[in-house]
Amino acid sequence: MILYLHGFRSSPQSYKAMLLAQAMQERGLAEQWVCPQLPASPQRAIALCNHLIEQAIEDQGLKPEHDLVIIGSSLGGYYAATLAERWKCRAVVLNPAVYAARDLATQVGEHRLYHSDDAFVFLPEYVDELAEMAAGKPARPERYYLLAAKGDEVLDWQEMADWFAGSQGHLLEGGDHGLSGFEQWLPEVLEFALQAS
Repeated sequence: MILYLHGFRSSPQSYKAMLLAQAMQERGLAEQWVCPQLPASPQRAIALCNHLIEQAIEDQGLKPEHDLVIIGSSLGGYYAATLAERWKCRAVVLNPAVYAARDLATQVGEHRLYHSDDAFVFLPEYVDELAEMAAGKPARPERYYLLAAKGDEVLDWQEMADWFAGSQGHLLEGGDHGLSGFEQWLPEVLEFALQAS
């Protein structure tokens, strides 16, 4: 199972999510693709992900260490790392938030989603939820694939590189937070995600 977690203000309609979903469909693996709309509350977002994983364990006999890869972008990358440490599975982190509580403390208030007119409120207590779930650096960085753009205008690529030192992947010259041009890295990301572990 590949569980894709979008970033802050994003959705399953994001550019990277759509590209990956299409690639999985083309490979005949659409049933292994799971990409939920995450609630604004980090606590509820993680609870939803844990529920989806537990359901797959129960219904499909999923073995997280072998059969689960979590892909997360930005805030979704923070969630992916938190979940990967809990489930001891592999993860792909795309321009991930590393110090999410610090970085999202500035985002308290009302926002609109990028791909719809839906509004949501990011509450002060959500910053506390992010701080409480902080998992620490990866116990086994080789289980991670990091794609970090040095031109990220939102998050610090050096913090990503330091946090995920020892992981697979690339530090990209230039680029941006949304990883435009992601399609060139998609085959490698999927190869990592779909390899037998």
